[in-house]
Amino acid sequence: MQRLAPALRDDDVPLDLISLIKTILAATKEISFRVSQAQLGGLMGSTLDENIQGEIQKKLDVVANELFKDIVLESGFVKAISSEEEDTSVAGDENGKFLVSFDPLDGSSNIDINSLIGTIFSIHEAIPEMAADSPDQFKQAGHKQVCAGYVLYGPSTMLVMTTGKGTHFYVLDRTHGGYLLVERNVQVPKDTREFAINMSNQRFWEAPMQNYIADLVAGDAGPRGEYFNMRWIAAMVGDIHRVLSRGGIFTYPADNKNPDKPYKLRLMYEANPMSFLIEQAGGLAMTSKGRIMDIAPTDIHQRVEVIMGSANEVEKCLSYYK
Repeated sequence: MQRLAPALRDDDVPLDLISLIKTILAATKEISFRVSQAQLGGLMGSTLDENIQGEIQKKLDVVANELFKDIVLESGFVKAISSEEEDTSVAGDENGKFLVSFDPLDGSSNIDINSLIGTIFSIHEAIPEMAADSPDQFKQAGHKQVCAGYVLYGPSTMLVMTTGKGTHFYVLDRTHGGYLLVERNVQVPKDTREFAINMSNQRFWEAPMQNYIADLVAGDAGPRGEYFNMRWIAAMVGDIHRVLSRGGIFTYPADNKNPDKPYKLRLMYEANPMSFLIEQAGGLAMTSKGRIMDIAPTDIHQRVEVIMGSANEVEKCLSYYK
């Protein structure tokens, strides 16, 4: 098994990007430790504050965000960062070459039940002629990402990452403190009989998604003629990890529960990085109208619908919208 840096050098990743990735992973190691000690350290439960999303912050959300932000900004490699927990972008080094968008603790509703959570990150090249404190730095489509990944805090701490040359799995070896490559060029099976969706929102979905899921639930007695299983972890890192590991389709479609917020997931630090990982593993990552990574962002907290996973099943889902 290879350590992180040799594996990245095999993919011809520039040294400054390798240095930034190692900085990000240093932050995730500290977050992993804090997550494992949260019950003992008084970090369970919620604060009294809301973030920019209008969501009550968990204590670990705040800790993870501050750890990640401070470590990455102090590195000197980053011109600016954007986070789910920050109102707007935060300037770093004016000469920094990269931008980092991140969700410090995805699936934080799972914290208090000791279920899967993780950190998602996305890296773009900074725009040299634009000021570090300009949020417009981040108005770059997902296909311009130079790296994306997530760290899953589960039975083992696992890194899933791409720099545009395949999606690879790494595991944190706690005996020496480094991430070791355990699977190179993961491939998502093109066909699947598993789907992940929040069924509690079913009555609010648009008709095409209603019809698609109804056909899956009908099983071998329905028009698909096959039995499908539903799996739902309520943390995008967990549900996407399952798709990458054994196939499936994950979707968070548009709904009319709140007409002002028809979409749930954030483009910059959830949908884009996961799309990069899925596509590099041979899957598809779409909205009902087109490819996620072709969307031109208008805001760092922009939300989108998401349909991603096994290529043939995503195509089948999209056919209901035609």
